Amino acid sequence: MRIAISSDHGGNNLRREIMQLLDELHISYEDFGPQSADSVDYPDYAKPVSDGVANGKFDKGILICGTGIGMSIAANKVNGIRCALVHDVFSAKATRCHNDSNVLAMGERVIGPGLAREIVQTWLETEFEGGRHTRRIEKITELEQ
Repeated sequence: MRIAISSDHGGNNLRREIMQLLDELHISYEDFGPQSADSVDYPDYAKPVSDGVANGKFDKGILICGTGIGMSIAANKVNGIRCALVHDVFSAKATRCHNDSNVLAMGERVIGPGLAREIVQTWLETEFEGGRHTRRIEKITELEQ
């Protein structure tokens, strides 16, 4: 599994925490920054992650900003991306099982590092159920056309 990860200035600390988790889980990732605490525009950091997932360079993406809202909105503008804004473990599991989400968004100002680690691990380890959910994913894809 190969992960693309990024944040804006509001998600820097949590991004570093999640990269530590990915290292512990021996999961390969590419960090798209930013590398400083200077204010940046979240769409500029959502785009390379979303493009990389959409074109198959990465299996999944993780985006973090202050609330996760801006990153999720920006990511979902890219065809082929199903970004889920998640702040609890149940939703992390459900969005993989039912929605086959390929990008996860979280908010550093909303959740702490312990919960974020649990969300990411659950999201990464949960498989898409397929079945009736496949039809629904196909309908989402049709909306992009």
